[in-house]
Amino acid sequence: MRSRLALSQHPCPSPSTLYVGRLPQHGLPRGDMSTPGIRTGKPQAAEVERANLTAAPPGWPHRRDTLSQRRRGVISDCIGVRASAPRGGARAMEAPVQTEMVELVPNGKHSEGLLPVVTPTAGNQRVESPRRSCVEGEGFLQKSPSKEPHFTDFEGKTSFGMSVFNLSNAIMGSGILGLAYAMANTGIILFLFLLTAIALLSSYSIHLLLKSSGIVGIRAYEQLGYRAFGMPGKLAAALAITLQNIGAMSSYLYIIKSELPLVIRAFLNLQDHTSDWYVNGNYLVILVSVIVILPLALMRQLGYLGYSSGFSLSCMVFFLIAVIYKKFHVPCPLPPNSNTTGNVSLTEVIKEEVPLEVETEAAAFCTPSYFTLNIQTAYTIPIMAFAFVCHPEVLPIYTELKDPSKRKMQHISNLSIAVMYVMYFLAALFGYLTFYDGVESELLHTYNKVDPFDVLILCVRVAVLTAVTLTVPIVLFPVRRAIQQMLFQSQEFSWLRHTLIATSLLICINLLVIFAPTILGIFGIIGATSAPCLIFIFPAIFYFRIVPTEKEPARSTPKILALCFAVLGLLLMTMSMSFIIIDWVSGTGHHGGSH
Repeated sequence: MRSRLALSQHPCPSPSTLYVGRLPQHGLPRGDMSTPGIRTGKPQAAEVERANLTAAPPGWPHRRDTLSQRRRGVISDCIGVRASAPRGGARAMEAPVQTEMVELVPNGKHSEGLLPVVTPTAGNQRVESPRRSCVEGEGFLQKSPSKEPHFTDFEGKTSFGMSVFNLSNAIMGSGILGLAYAMANTGIILFLFLLTAIALLSSYSIHLLLKSSGIVGIRAYEQLGYRAFGMPGKLAAALAITLQNIGAMSSYLYIIKSELPLVIRAFLNLQDHTSDWYVNGNYLVILVSVIVILPLALMRQLGYLGYSSGFSLSCMVFFLIAVIYKKFHVPCPLPPNSNTTGNVSLTEVIKEEVPLEVETEAAAFCTPSYFTLNIQTAYTIPIMAFAFVCHPEVLPIYTELKDPSKRKMQHISNLSIAVMYVMYFLAALFGYLTFYDGVESELLHTYNKVDPFDVLILCVRVAVLTAVTLTVPIVLFPVRRAIQQMLFQSQEFSWLRHTLIATSLLICINLLVIFAPTILGIFGIIGATSAPCLIFIFPAIFYFRIVPTEKEPARSTPKILALCFAVLGLLLMTMSMSFIIIDWVSGTGHHGGSH
């Protein structure tokens, strides 16, 4: 059997302590030993033999054979590598420390297990050898192989299933409300193709992020930008994340503006439309922002608000179930006494005059389209991109994962995207097949055409309103933190600044919601600007800059694909913004989402 020597917690000890004996086969893993130290000096042969027989730490098994019959090793904590040593009885007795090395994790994480150097006792003999420095050992010791950076400062405890839930919750948002309108302007086949493409590209984008973070050991999206392009990269990433969160808050507040008046009208049983302030969405969104959202946003910690994210996901699942159920209970076309607009009202007029033409018109209206292209199709990709943005949350979830690895996190991402892909397609399909071309840009509001007092839809509205109201403060927290880091990084916490930032953000978002004609504009602008940056452009260029050329040359296939990915995102962003601006200038885009 071979003997092993263990090193003290000092990297290059002058006097250190040497234990000669056999290390246990189990208990301390190779390369992660927290062992006592080594003391060197000039030993006599008798001392060496006596130490070999008696000086092992308590509880460590050892063989009572002589030094000349065994291989010995010295652990050098400052070098941390191996070197061969001469064998033989006489030579080993003269130089017992120049022997085979044993790997040891550098002092730090396991330094608490190292024992201090103490004076020798009768039952714990130590061998002294001449003082040696790290410089002297550099001639025959090899350099330790470099290790891949990983997250060693945080031990994750989140299971695989809970990580899937967290990432699915990060993906799911108000974007699901606009997908039925996107399908109405693309057709079922084209919509399915585009949705599949966006889902696959999102998964590939997460792959680029995980590979980049694994190389540099960074777990924040903005820090990847700093690592790739310095401060400009960090500011660009922070700005894109801020715009994305502002868009999310705007969509949530727009849902409050759109749905809360309908809920109040249903509870008060108001049959006719009134102009009272308590059913005016502009007044109500300001009231909710001041009374509910602002006090929650002024808290220094999220606290129990973190649980509302799970409640939000549950509400969206409830919404999906209601959409599927209502498909089989809402007639097409809608009856004449319903509150209808657009093509449905045209059908009602024709029905009163010529029944045969009414049947033809109804059959045409209630027939799904499989492939459609119009000016409103420009909003489809931005809405889908807005619905799939989760990339800033991927690295924090990766950090909290138990036993993290890139492959495991990629499986979590693929599964989460697949679940959201199915939910998005079902919500869009059944919402579109319920109203066809009469669907609005906010699907939940379209059900007001059928029955404003429907109990199931009323319950869905209350659940969604509660979820989005509690989610706005959660989304506001990272926006405020990003602003403080960019503008007030070196300053201490101030309640005045804390309050002013939250109030200013809510004022700007309320103004945007009040003057925005439809939620389609919010989905379009955010989905055409920040979403392509976070999904396509930034992960690709971060990957290209961070991955060293020694590992992947600039002309290698992965880096060429990454550049093509960034170019694709840039093209989608340019095309979407161009068509959206044309739609605004021409004024043709308001029929689909006007309320």
